[in-house]
Amino acid sequence: SLANKSHRPHHHPNQHTEAELQKIKNFRRRNPNTGLVVLCVKLRRSGYTRSITGLYRVLRRQGQMAVKLPNPKYIPKPYEKMRFPGERVQIDVKFVPEACIVGDAAGEKFYQYTAIDEFSRWRYLEAFQEHSTYSSAQFLEHLIKAAPFRILCVQTDNGTEFTKRLLPGDNGPSLFETRLEQAGIRHKLIRPYTPRHNGKVERSHRKDNEYFYASHKFYSFEDFKNQLAVRCRDYNRFPIRPLGWLSPI
Repeated sequence: SLANKSHRPHHHPNQHTEAELQKIKNFRRRNPNTGLVVLCVKLRRSGYTRSITGLYRVLRRQGQMAVKLPNPKYIPKPYEKMRFPGERVQIDVKFVPEACIVGDAAGEKFYQYTAIDEFSRWRYLEAFQEHSTYSSAQFLEHLIKAAPFRILCVQTDNGTEFTKRLLPGDNGPSLFETRLEQAGIRHKLIRPYTPRHNGKVERSHRKDNEYFYASHKFYSFEDFKNQLAVRCRDYNRFPIRPLGWLSPI
């Protein structure tokens, strides 16, 4: 009987009245998913004068916080599986991290053009010093010569180095698209702002970050070009799980 007990007062002169508590209860019953701010605004329109922090304490004490509805889950459509090498090749450009460019080359910009075959995961990499439709067309010509199979379709994003489709005005085909047409290769563009549709080449770029750019420095463009060629050769000879532990080559 002599033990200390709570000194908390049983009531407070400024506490919510029974009418206010009933009003909050009624509003919450009609708006079970409404957030704190919206609920407070609705209550104030009906004459409620308390602060938003006071309303929060009442809702929390009475277990009347908003019930959040689950967000609808994104259900991806199954990607089309390729049947043979060259049926579709994904192409993208990676900006070389500035931290990797050191020495006399510091401040310059290098670009890695990447092509990956969706069926065999065979990759072709090439270094460039500019990011343009001319570089893309040049890369395409080198890719066609280097590929050990005939390329039927090329898939890219909507970057200006590949297409003028999203530029304002009436734009004709880019130099890259013209080269594709001359080579008899179909050009497939992914949905704008949806890089996951080019997922294989994007995934390979992430692997480049982890296993190549995180541990390499480049002192000149020639140095970067030579090291990238070694990276390309090693990648094509390394066994990977999607191919049943065979290498792309």
